[in-house]
Amino acid sequence: MSTQSLSTQAFTAMLPFLGAEVTATQGAARVVILPIPYEATTTYRKGCENGPAAILDASQQVEYYDEELEREVWPVGIYTHEPIADTRENPVTADEMLAITEQTVAQLQADGKFVIGLGGEHSITTGLVSAYHKAATEPFTVVQIDAHGDLRHEYEGSIHNHACIMRRVVDMGLPTVQVGIRSICQEEADLIKTKNLPVFRAREIAMQPDWMERVLAAIQTPNVFFTIDLDGIDPTLIPGVGTPEPGGLNWYSLITFIRRVFEAHHVLGCDVMELAPIPNSVVSEFTAAKLVYKLIGYQALAKGW
Repeated sequence: MSTQSLSTQAFTAMLPFLGAEVTATQGAARVVILPIPYEATTTYRKGCENGPAAILDASQQVEYYDEELEREVWPVGIYTHEPIADTRENPVTADEMLAITEQTVAQLQADGKFVIGLGGEHSITTGLVSAYHKAATEPFTVVQIDAHGDLRHEYEGSIHNHACIMRRVVDMGLPTVQVGIRSICQEEADLIKTKNLPVFRAREIAMQPDWMERVLAAIQTPNVFFTIDLDGIDPTLIPGVGTPEPGGLNWYSLITFIRRVFEAHHVLGCDVMELAPIPNSVVSEFTAAKLVYKLIGYQALAKGW
């Protein structure tokens, strides 16, 4: 745990994940944290463009030792990339954001890096998934943790709205599994029925003890991409999101499920999206930073790093 912090400053600079003293070089790193502070289509609470910096700031307070895995995880090699598609100071179009995201992730993947994208709004995920899709030699499933279906064809005049990300994934022809869903519109409900999409709703998860087995059975490809919208988690744990919904996964259900997916499948990459920091509160960003460290730890366990 580093003592370095920017908690009293504006989230403009980007600290390295966990702290400079445990940061690997890009060449030596197995894991690359990719901040993407892009925001253009949020529709309720604004501020997710400040999410990546807030998570990186909070990560300075995360203990290096993971008590579940009984080890320090940072020696696997973690490098924090410079931010891309940064709308905090300059406008960035959706097409520009998607192009630079896809290009950057494609290069990192070609270099053998495990990439964790930090958003920013959820529309960013299209760029990450597209990079893996174009490079894929085997099919993969996009596993989404989210409060919302995000299956609209377009919203507020844009097909790259944050409410449309999973529709773009479906349009790529990729299988999807959605977990924690508790808010959809009629269009999304119709699409789910028409395409028989596997959706595991939060209310079902709360009442079905075997929900993890059912979700794992629905993932029918060896490879997985994980996209985590933080509003999929109970808002009492992470209130700092743009579109909160009551209910959602609790912390231990969340990390148990994620670990089981990492153990059963090859996880290509991950993203953690939609943190919108709340002034004078750090619980949301700290929980998000802890989650990112858990993702790294589970990948290290799966890979034998």
